[in-house]
Amino acid sequence: MSRTATEARHGKAEGLDTLSSAEILVLLASGQQAAAKAVDHANPAIAKAADLVAAALKSGGKMVYAGAGSAGLVAMADAMELPGTYGIPPERIAILFAGGVPNIADLPGGPEDDASLGERDADIIEAADCVICVSASGSTPYTVAVAETAKRRGAKLVAIANNAGAKLFEGADAAILLETPPEVVAGSTRMGAATAQKIAFNMLSTLAAVKLGHVHDGHMVNLRADNGKLRIRAARMVADIAGIGFDEARAWVEVAEGSVKVAVLLAAGAADVEAAKTLLARSGDVLRVALAELQASKSSMKRA
Repeated sequence: MSRTATEARHGKAEGLDTLSSAEILVLLASGQQAAAKAVDHANPAIAKAADLVAAALKSGGKMVYAGAGSAGLVAMADAMELPGTYGIPPERIAILFAGGVPNIADLPGGPEDDASLGERDADIIEAADCVICVSASGSTPYTVAVAETAKRRGAKLVAIANNAGAKLFEGADAAILLETPPEVVAGSTRMGAATAQKIAFNMLSTLAAVKLGHVHDGHMVNLRADNGKLRIRAARMVADIAGIGFDEARAWVEVAEGSVKVAVLLAAGAADVEAAKTLLARSGDVLRVALAELQASKSSMKRA
């Protein structure tokens, strides 16, 4: 029996290969569900991590994701969604992946053992950044090296691992422990461990986006509307928030050059695009605050 949970054998896996397809799938599904529940205990650490990410982005720093293998792929998937979903500039997001971002189906394992590679890749890290390092075992040399370099450079460190007492947690500003049970296929951390990591990343980056003012009443109001589907989505958001018809909302989105926040403010009575942008700048880019200021200004003018 392995001393690390991510390598231990699942208690119900004996005879797995003799079961029917339906029985195997029930066992696999239960493993995924148990892994998902493990995230609940990490909520306080995820909240702290989101605060660190939001603070770094507000101060001009980067959000740096680092990992190897399956864990690195989960991190990469989260990172690549943020510019389109929440309008975070691509240059403010960095991905450090052991061996470089893969472009083929075969994922080599060797680079994850290369600590010196991690140190070299981490050369882009600056003190203003927040670095998120993920490893199921919490001991992957490449990822640990990135984490250690981040701390030496004064960056904030968020560590995500599935084993208690992981080396990756040493010196972390936020340690997210996802204590997933042993995998149905022992050591195959692309399964339960990765499921928990994906959920944690979804929660972390979404909460950070909320804190940055990129979410309003459940709408992704800072999305990058760069295709037909997203332009329609943007218009629907404006219609819902501003309480106007879809066609009028679509017209405001065009005037606002795709910016949902600017379009909402225009629909609410902002004089022009520049006035709307000025309101947003004063509000810290938070639409709710900008709307409140606009409404207060309009009420004041009426009383005068």
